[in-house]
Amino acid sequence: MNNANFTAAALVPQILEGSVRATDVLDTVFATIREQEPRVHAFLQVTEDLARSQAEQVDRKIAEGKPVGPLAGIPIGIKDNLCVRGGRTTCASRILEPFVAPYDATVISRLRAADAVFVGKTNLDEFAMGSSTENSGFGATRNPIDLERVPGGSSGGSAAAIAAGMCVLALGSDTGGSIRQPASFCGIVGLKPTYSRVSRFGLVAFASSLDQIGPMAHTVRDAAMLLNVIAGADANDSTCSPDPVPNYVEGLEDGVRGLRLGVPREYFGEGLAPDIKSGLEKVIHRMEREGAELVDISLPHAPYAIGTYYLIATSEASANLARYDGVKYGFRAKDVKNLGEMYRRTRSEGFGPEVKRRILLGTYALSSGYYDQFYVKAQKVRTLISQDFESAFAKVDAILTPTTPDTAFKLGEKTSDPLQMYLVDIYTVSANLAGIPGISVPAGRDRSGLPFGMQVLGPKFGEPVVLRVARAVEMLRPGEAS
Repeated sequence: MNNANFTAAALVPQILEGSVRATDVLDTVFATIREQEPRVHAFLQVTEDLARSQAEQVDRKIAEGKPVGPLAGIPIGIKDNLCVRGGRTTCASRILEPFVAPYDATVISRLRAADAVFVGKTNLDEFAMGSSTENSGFGATRNPIDLERVPGGSSGGSAAAIAAGMCVLALGSDTGGSIRQPASFCGIVGLKPTYSRVSRFGLVAFASSLDQIGPMAHTVRDAAMLLNVIAGADANDSTCSPDPVPNYVEGLEDGVRGLRLGVPREYFGEGLAPDIKSGLEKVIHRMEREGAELVDISLPHAPYAIGTYYLIATSEASANLARYDGVKYGFRAKDVKNLGEMYRRTRSEGFGPEVKRRILLGTYALSSGYYDQFYVKAQKVRTLISQDFESAFAKVDAILTPTTPDTAFKLGEKTSDPLQMYLVDIYTVSANLAGIPGISVPAGRDRSGLPFGMQVLGPKFGEPVVLRVARAVEMLRPGEAS
């Protein structure tokens, strides 16, 4: 069984009818993990015993004629900042290395009910702070398309696992592009839902007003199938929307005829790699030939998004990460003389350099005398960015942009220059600041053969139109560099 192009949409019907067993699918996945994982390092933990038990249960239910869930037997990778009861949840940080989650995140409970199969916890930048998965406390992940390059981040382990055929679906989290950017670098689909569409209960917090859990997959249809399972109200998350969840698979094949698609001039200017720009322009013009109306729009506050994001995100991170002090759980420094020394040594030894940098930035922005100058001003600009999108969506149904300014860069290329690393997310952070949905879908390859994605943005709770447009992009011939 070749799993290079495994999709949930193709496998679920075969598993339900009994022509393929869930355990057969799992055997193929684990054979690929044994071959690829030593080179790629997509996983922090491979949970073969749990996965086999879940797959066997699916096969047993089907043999006995019992109902099964919509993701029956589908192997899924889980980013290791999501709690899975009884297993370690490390956030790729030494400070949480010994922590065992006492409960399931809501999305995990829903995946269990859907009869998905958990193959392992995927690597990430420590506490989801990074754009390359090089900041992991347990070693970097490599891009399976080119092992000398990064897979993106912070959900790089999930993206790499799918691209290498080590799972069919994966969960990531997206605070400023951490699902969409690695999806672009690895040539897969990654969706950040509307803020509040998916419960954050059981997601270890980075920046609570920005974090969102979302699906990663080979195809748009698979991403829609996974979103169907994880979306919806949750009493454990007071920020989670009570609005009904539509069937995201319906309408995927409706095409773009009659849709108004916005093309923001700010996203196609200086800094965008020529191969990506020309490739995306080809795709956009093909969308027009398919019946879409292209509308030139402006998002005037887009240039301020990166600065705004890194003030708000680091401020929230400094507050959220204050709880890791060695008292309640996780790592605690040894041989300390007093409480103050325990706090200092636990945090200095347990956190990596990028996490420390962001805690310091956020603490400074929130400090007396600077709060109004930095944090309050950033929140005002965030409002302006949100208003830009509201104005744009009064004119268009969806917005088309690049996902990233360039294709995957080489390992170590940007680690010494944090600003250059931060700018990798220049096209993705605005969606988090505005709370709107966004998806990256493969749109072509550059002259080196590296993939790049097109980002489709929609209004709040506009996932149906975002998925519909993304599916249309997927159906078009990719915008290859020439």
